[in-house]
Amino acid sequence: MNKNTTSETQVVEALAALAQAQRLRAFRALVVAGTEGLTPSSLAALLQIAPSALSFHLKALNHAGLVSAEASGRNLIYRAEFARMNDLLTYLTQDCCQGQSCAVVPETAKVCC
Repeated sequence: MNKNTTSETQVVEALAALAQAQRLRAFRALVVAGTEGLTPSSLAALLQIAPSALSFHLKALNHAGLVSAEASGRNLIYRAEFARMNDLLTYLTQDCCQGQSCAVVPETAKVCC
């Protein structure tokens, strides 16, 4: 999802996949897990979501390209797709601050950019 090759359709699809509380929680948990990822059973236990419901949400996140699944023995390991996430963030903030360089704003500041 590079800014130069990213379509609005791809951005909308990714944002739509995250626009559901359990999917957002699952994605954030996979971000925290890092490159090790999590099995569906570990993720279901962590989020206290029924495995069948989690499967539905992981499928939507996978379809949007935000997570990947890799077979590891008898398990699947789900991982956040950090490159896709970063491309999405870049797309959303590409022209922020009216084209000026954006400085990091301290958390105590009330105004950004």
